[in-house]
Amino acid sequence: MGRAARDAAAGAGGTEVLAIDVGLRYGVATEVAPRVDAKLASEPIEDLRIDFEDGYGDRGDAAEDADAVRAAKRVVAAEGAHFAPPFIGIRCKSFEAATRARGIRTLDLFVTTLVEQGGLPDGLALTLPKVSTVAQVEAMAEILAALERVHGLPDGRLGFEVQVETPQVVLGPDGTAPVARIAHAAAGRITGLHYGTCDYSAALGIDAPQQSLEHPAADHAKHVMQAAVAGTGIRLSDGSTNVLPVGDGAPDAWRLHARLVRRALERGFAQGWDLHPAQLPTRYLATYAYYREGYPAVAARLRHVHEGTRGAVLDEPATVRALTGFVRRGVQCGALAADEVAADTGLDPAAPAQHPEEHS
Repeated sequence: MGRAARDAAAGAGGTEVLAIDVGLRYGVATEVAPRVDAKLASEPIEDLRIDFEDGYGDRGDAAEDADAVRAAKRVVAAEGAHFAPPFIGIRCKSFEAATRARGIRTLDLFVTTLVEQGGLPDGLALTLPKVSTVAQVEAMAEILAALERVHGLPDGRLGFEVQVETPQVVLGPDGTAPVARIAHAAAGRITGLHYGTCDYSAALGIDAPQQSLEHPAADHAKHVMQAAVAGTGIRLSDGSTNVLPVGDGAPDAWRLHARLVRRALERGFAQGWDLHPAQLPTRYLATYAYYREGYPAVAARLRHVHEGTRGAVLDEPATVRALTGFVRRGVQCGALAADEVAADTGLDPAAPAQHPEEHS
């Protein structure tokens, strides 16, 4: 994937040219392009899901059984070779009636094989899609607890993410927001909420050409998700765009993707889904530009806080935590260097975060 991403950028004239083409200012483009090239060479993927849901389809039980076992063995091998992304796992099929048994079976085979082959990755990530009821989340928690008992794993070792792809979990028939209950329904096992662009939009009757991360319906769902998990430490992820930067339409698709990534960051979603390696260059270009452009002002404000002096903005403690979270995420993704942050702000970005708002 990293090679494919670099080849795609090279086909556009190089990472710096691509940066300018998607709207970055020349000075920013020259600053972030080498960082993006280094990222694509060293760690192009931070978080990977092996898909057994829509991207996989129905290939029959025998084939999916074999693929679930094979996927787990590949993960163990990649971990042993220090080649796996920091976060890796599977997206099983949903717990709707038609696919519930198959989803549970794949989950069981994958986790069991991981244990039998040598253990679970530290960054194991399991994703439950198309959640439509709180009961599905509770069932997932019970299944994971059972797997822990069977394999002698510590209680709570297996967590999972919930994909918010149905209107039923955003607004219930009684006028409540079930997603707020979901955040507390699994005894601390839920690690993230992920927005599902196409499924959610289609369920609302939005025509395919209008299905977008920028649609007002998408913004409403994501605002509810934010409110539901505020202060819990549960991470949020934006969805994906299915407009891929391939063929003659690549320049427009890259510009769209870069804009969507920047838009998500500005709205508090530091993570998002990508579907194609050619989206990785613009993922990092937009992300690095966001942090590099915002960093000087943030660093100055944090310096005033550190030194006990007063600047042009009166920052309350909550805002200071948000400023700190900004530079932490900038360092973690590679946009900022830890030594420059320490020199400019007096902050140690490697120190453990103390507040949920600081988690990336």
